[in-house]
Amino acid sequence: MLHITSIHNPRVKHLLDLRERRAREQAGQMLVEGYAELALALECGARPLALYYCPALISDPEQQALLSRAQQAGAELIEVSERVFQKIAYRDGPDGWLGVFALRRRRLYDLVLPPKPLLLVAEAVEKPGNLGAMLRTADAAGVDALISCDPNTDLGNPNVVRASKGAVLSVPVAEAGAEETIAWLKERHIKIVAAAPAAAHDFTALDLSGPLAIVVGAEKTGLTRRWLDQADLQVRIPMAGRVNSLNVSVAAALLVYEALRQRRACHT
Repeated sequence: MLHITSIHNPRVKHLLDLRERRAREQAGQMLVEGYAELALALECGARPLALYYCPALISDPEQQALLSRAQQAGAELIEVSERVFQKIAYRDGPDGWLGVFALRRRRLYDLVLPPKPLLLVAEAVEKPGNLGAMLRTADAAGVDALISCDPNTDLGNPNVVRASKGAVLSVPVAEAGAEETIAWLKERHIKIVAAAPAAAHDFTALDLSGPLAIVVGAEKTGLTRRWLDQADLQVRIPMAGRVNSLNVSVAAALLVYEALRQRRACHT
């Protein structure tokens, strides 16, 4: 088993490089930090390439079982000193666990959908925290897939992973352009519901119970014209205050849970 004590070790440099999108794409790898996130990834069948751990930072002895689980999944185990782990960690207050996984590159046509899918589409979302929060919502609500369209941040961004609490590895995801995604949805007769502040109908007033793709746009500009023109429905979230919009991840959560509520009502 490898033991790293120097912050100048080439593996340390590689881990630091993986914080950058270009390096992730070149290496085809991404980072997942944190015991809970790694445990979720393993439960979902993700196979780590390597697992870095620091005994000095691991507070719960029962977490040590993660080592054998990761090794059984094919991971190389690397013990590091506390100084090294503080260097490679990208979170405040690290808990001593950091995994390297293959970068997920899934196309639309790789997604396997049920007969009545519920999808979340994020167009050109800029902030990793928002994309991660949407993934967390998608996991909690049982969304069948999240599609990142014309992304300004990649799904392997460490801040996406952190904000999603590891859901980036539990939720089926794909990246694609808007035109490709619109054509793919229409081929499958999946209704496109666009979130738009100027829409005529509140989101609770329309039927969201069938095959559905909820589409939200960039933080500053919202959805582009092509999505609004191609949408089967445009819906608004009523605003009673002086602020004229919600955070995109909050808006996505409201729409997803309304669709979930309607679906459950159809089965009661």
